[in-house]
Amino acid sequence: MSGSTRVESDEKSLPEVSLIIPVYDEEENIGVLVSEIADALAEIRYEAIFIDDGSRDGTLSELTTARHEHPELRIIKLKRNWGKSTALMMGFEAALAPVCITLDGDLQDDPAEIPAFLEAISRGSDLVCGWRDKRRDGISKRLPSNIYNALGRWTLRTRLKDMNCGFKAFDSNLAKSLNLYGDMHRYIPVLCKMKGAVISEIPVNHRPRRHGRSKYGSKRLLRGILDMFTVGFLLSFLERPLHLFGRIGLLFSLAGAVTGGYLVFLKYSTGAAIG
Repeated sequence: MSGSTRVESDEKSLPEVSLIIPVYDEEENIGVLVSEIADALAEIRYEAIFIDDGSRDGTLSELTTARHEHPELRIIKLKRNWGKSTALMMGFEAALAPVCITLDGDLQDDPAEIPAFLEAISRGSDLVCGWRDKRRDGISKRLPSNIYNALGRWTLRTRLKDMNCGFKAFDSNLAKSLNLYGDMHRYIPVLCKMKGAVISEIPVNHRPRRHGRSKYGSKRLLRGILDMFTVGFLLSFLERPLHLFGRIGLLFSLAGAVTGGYLVFLKYSTGAAIG
């Protein structure tokens, strides 16, 4: 009887949701974000896992200070900047709750939306993607993102309106099964689709950046587009694996035909012996 009671107590003490928040040089945003999360989840057991991805400013100090007042905070410190995919995987692996929610640490994602994500997950979705219906960014970020999403819908055969939004909710088992590296976090919906996940999308409030500067740039866009075609290639041939071997065979056939034609040309134009 005592053993059964102890298990029940442990289950009640576990968080209902794990927030996964990668941060890089966001010292001015930490205090506000932590307070907003506490207000939004006042009636929900949660843990907020902040992954400091090699920040060079006072981000770690701000997180340490905030943890004194908010014991729900957990901090993972990376010695250098590994990138968002690695930071997310570190958070997923550490998560204790059955649901993981990812959001950015720049205050553009509104923690007040978290209950809506939890409601969508409770209706049977394995992955819920945020859709920044009214995006509060400058044209330099919105235009590349619109192009990127349009290419993504065409290349990856997805109907999501905002594939690249970082505000997402996951069944934790699904999140932990992902293998993210490089810039593959951009293609989480497609990777989850390949695992048979039920995916939905909800509109979310998007806010302008208050402090710091965006980490987005043209190099990231180019890498993202290249990765997009890589994922599209994998998706296509996972669904129809024999097509891969057919195309490889076609390439070898074409190479053989070109080589044979060249040798015949040499034979009759120069009289050179072949074979």
